Amino acid sequence: METVRQNTKGKKASEILFKKERFGRRLVKDLKRNKYIYIMVLPVVIYYLIFHYGPMYGVQIAFKDFSLTEGIWGSEWVGFKHFLDFFKGYYFWRLIRNTFLINIYELLLAFPAPILLALLLNELRRIWFKRVVQTISYLPHFISVVVVVGMLVDFTTQNGLINQLLSIFGVEPISFLQKPEWFRTLYIGSGIWQSIGWGSIIYLAAMSNINSELYEAAKIDGANRFKQALHVTIPGIAPIIIILLILQIGSMMSVGFEKIILMYNPLTYDTADVISTYVYRKGILEANFSFSAAVGLFNAIINLTLLVLANRISAKVSETSLW
Repeated sequence: METVRQNTKGKKASEILFKKERFGRRLVKDLKRNKYIYIMVLPVVIYYLIFHYGPMYGVQIAFKDFSLTEGIWGSEWVGFKHFLDFFKGYYFWRLIRNTFLINIYELLLAFPAPILLALLLNELRRIWFKRVVQTISYLPHFISVVVVVGMLVDFTTQNGLINQLLSIFGVEPISFLQKPEWFRTLYIGSGIWQSIGWGSIIYLAAMSNINSELYEAAKIDGANRFKQALHVTIPGIAPIIIILLILQIGSMMSVGFEKIILMYNPLTYDTADVISTYVYRKGILEANFSFSAAVGLFNAIINLTLLVLANRISAKVSETSLW
C-alpha cells in the first residue's frame, strides 16, 4: 500500500514538473516570437513596479504610529487602532455617504451619457456633421480640471452668466459654490460635459465592428432606426458596456480628488467632503500619516471588494468578465 502511495506521489510530481517545463518552453517561444511587443510593454511594467508596487511597503504605516524620526521600520506597531479611530470618528458616516452618493450619481448619469452620445452619433448619416459634433464633444476632455473649475467659478458667481440668465426670469442670484445642495449637481454636470465625448470613442469603435448584415436583416423584418439600435446596436456593444461598468463599480469609493479639492470649501463640506479629500487634510495638512494611510487602505480594500463582486456577478449573469 505504501509503495502504491509513493508511486502515485511520484507520478503527480513528475506531471507537475512536466507542466512547468512545458509552460516554460511556451513562454520562451512566445517571448521570441513577440519580442518587440514585450519590449514595448516593458516601460509600462517598469513604471508600475517602481511607482505602484514599490511604494506598497509603506502601507505598513497604517498599522504603526509613524514617526519621521523613527522611520517606517522603527515606528511602534499599534495594530488596527487607526482603523478603529476612523470608524468611530465624527466624520465617518458623512464621508461614506458623500463618497457613495457622488459615485452613484456618476453611475446613473455620467456612465450612460457617452453610450447615448455614441448611439446618436452612430445614427447620423451626414459624415461632415458627425465629425463636427465629435470634435466639439471631444475638446472639453483636453481642458485642465483647474480651467474647468475656473469656468464654473466665473459662471456661477453673483454676476456670472448663469445668475444673469436667471435674473431674466426674475430669479434671485444663487451662490452655487457656497450652497451644499448644489455641489453634487455642479460636480456631476461639469464631469459629464468634460468626459462625454471622449468616453463615447470606445463605444463608437465597438459599433463599427457590428456586422452590417444584422442591420439589413432587421430592416427586412420591419425594424425602424430605434428598434435597430435597441435590438442590434446595444446587444453588439453590451460586452464593452459590461466591462466598463465593472471597472466603474470597482472605483465606487474613489472620487476625482483634484476637482473636489478645487471646488469645495468649508461651507460645502456637508455634501462635498469625501474620503480622498479627508485623507489629504489628515495626511498632508495635519501630517497624520499613519491615520491617513489607514483610511486610504480601507478605501482601497472596499474598491477591490466591489470590483471582485461585480466581476463575479457579471460572469454568472452575462458570461462577460474581466477574468
